[in-house]
Amino acid sequence: MNRKIIILLLTIISIAYSVNVWSTNPPQKDKNKTKIKEKSVTPKETKEALVVKTDTVKTKPVAEVLEVVDSIKTELNLKFKFYKKNAHASYYAQKFHGKRTASGVRFDNTKYYAAHKKLPFGTKVKVTNEANGKSVTVEIIDRGPYSKVREIDLSKKAFMELVDNKNTGGVIVKLEVEDK
Repeated sequence: MNRKIIILLLTIISIAYSVNVWSTNPPQKDKNKTKIKEKSVTPKETKEALVVKTDTVKTKPVAEVLEVVDSIKTELNLKFKFYKKNAHASYYAQKFHGKRTASGVRFDNTKYYAAHKKLPFGTKVKVTNEANGKSVTVEIIDRGPYSKVREIDLSKKAFMELVDNKNTGGVIVKLEVEDK
């Protein structure tokens, strides 16, 4: 996790540096045409796609971040064990966005968070839609849902990645818990 943060910070710093260099030294029009080579690089630790542009005259590499993926989703080394099948999942209402959860973490509807009645806080759970096979990995940060029918409450971002019909409010899922 710390490596991912460091890589992200380094890319942000290099972008800020390149913008500063670009603003102080704008490119010349048609006089000094420079060839720019582009190559695509994907670091092993992250799923961020980077394009490195090298200017043949200045030879200063400039990195541009094309896609930033949430950290929970990028952890590919997790192993899961089966927990429950045919579980009913729903998503948090917008009114809970920014409120404190039972674990003390502020709830964010744009992150991969979930609420479960019994699983410990911080547990990573792979939630798979049984109808279409889509899955997402979420972290348990709250207690609930307070309904006998529902098994898990997902953040809106996680829920919308699972379903095909964005107008639905519930879905049947399979739950798998991180095997430590």
